[in-house]
Amino acid sequence: MPSILLVDDEPNILEVLEIVLKDAGMDVCKCSSGREALGLLRERTFDLAISDIKMPDLSGVQLLEEAKQFTPETIFIMITAYASTETAVEAIQHGAYDYLTKPFKMEELTNVVNRALHQNNPKRGGVSPKRELEAQQGQKLFQALHRSRIVGKSSKMLDVYRTIGTIAGGGSTVLITGESGTGKELVARAIHEASSRRDGPFVSINCGAFPETLLESELFGYTKGAFTGANGIKKGLFEVSSKGSIFLDEIGDMTPAMQVKILRALQDRKIRPLGAANEIPVDVRVIAATNRDLQASIQNGQFREDLYYRIAVINIHIPPLRERMEDISLLALHFLRLYAEKTGKKISAISSEAMNCLEAYRWPGNVRELENAIERAVALETTDEIQLERLPKSVALNQAPAPASEGIPIPEGSCDLEEFLAQVECHLICNALKKTDGNQTQAAQILNITKGSLRHKIQVLQIDPWTFRRRLPDVQAQNHSAIDADQSSAGIR
Repeated sequence: MPSILLVDDEPNILEVLEIVLKDAGMDVCKCSSGREALGLLRERTFDLAISDIKMPDLSGVQLLEEAKQFTPETIFIMITAYASTETAVEAIQHGAYDYLTKPFKMEELTNVVNRALHQNNPKRGGVSPKRELEAQQGQKLFQALHRSRIVGKSSKMLDVYRTIGTIAGGGSTVLITGESGTGKELVARAIHEASSRRDGPFVSINCGAFPETLLESELFGYTKGAFTGANGIKKGLFEVSSKGSIFLDEIGDMTPAMQVKILRALQDRKIRPLGAANEIPVDVRVIAATNRDLQASIQNGQFREDLYYRIAVINIHIPPLRERMEDISLLALHFLRLYAEKTGKKISAISSEAMNCLEAYRWPGNVRELENAIERAVALETTDEIQLERLPKSVALNQAPAPASEGIPIPEGSCDLEEFLAQVECHLICNALKKTDGNQTQAAQILNITKGSLRHKIQVLQIDPWTFRRRLPDVQAQNHSAIDADQSSAGIR
């Protein structure tokens, strides 16, 4: 019978795991602390240990580090409710076999345990080359997700992770779709980091932020004298990103003429700088992204069908935050740690009232809006946990008004009319800003009010209009004149 050591400071978890693993024919020993587990591991040899990561006396990672010094043959599987790619990478880098997040299915756990025991049993042939390769690829994916700062454990995000792991090793062009603020650039970075090109440059440009002539010179470069003001030679981003990856964000906003030039570059893998007589071969992986419906754009003649099929060899769709609500608390805590560290504040938690409000809100600006809300809350907070009143009113007043055709029901008891009207007003302003990509002039026209009046209401209601804007020009390259640096250390785009 395989010997299993269970380590967790939650008695209920220990009891459930003990029952499941004993029913699976295993010899189970359990303990409730890392120190106790360390003593048991010194006394006897276990085939496998399943340990919680976050424990009060000795963390699971610390237990793993110390145990590997005197019982390296024991396999470790880590479990935790505090899921983050940083923790996953740390555990795996210290020798953990696998990593599961609570809550998990018992079938998932037993499958991981059986697979680990099978691969470690020399009577069954040890670890096959295929399994060893899969393990190496899995570790590379964890590291890629960590470096690109992707956070999420929902089933839809796990599907995205699996796709990244599957396609990263190839060189196919990838199209990433999703609403503004869902994290398309993060996924592009993860693909690059998990690929064989990760030692090469990753270059990012927002195609919708440049006029056609400037975009062409940015992408393809120019020679001296190509146009007025071209006083030297400038390499284009396709050339700068050679041996690496280029990320063409908002590719759906390109003009038809520019689409033709991009299509030719993708087909021939050659570019011609402005003013040059000869073409230059380029070795670069192209990753494109858009928040537009390109199929609809094809139908109305705004996007070339042949270019679509050239860039959409592999399509990855990033779900909006409202479709993965289970990630909200995880993301909120991630941003809390990030901005608390940046500001030097000792804020370690979010109050239950504030968290309930965060989880109830629909997040039209997606992860970017959530990040802005937490950054603001950290800046304003004076206690050791985020309070409800620190959240923007657009988040705190999160109930959408009832459609006029259905009437507005009066709640039982009393009704705060001013608060309710502010809630309705906030909802309409947010929708107008979302519809106009944060353009306050156009939003004011939709709402039939002056721009000054809209600005006043935005200030009073504590709405962040930048949440609804498309990303500013963001061009990154090694040894290249950048338009803008990476705008967020958390990197949500």
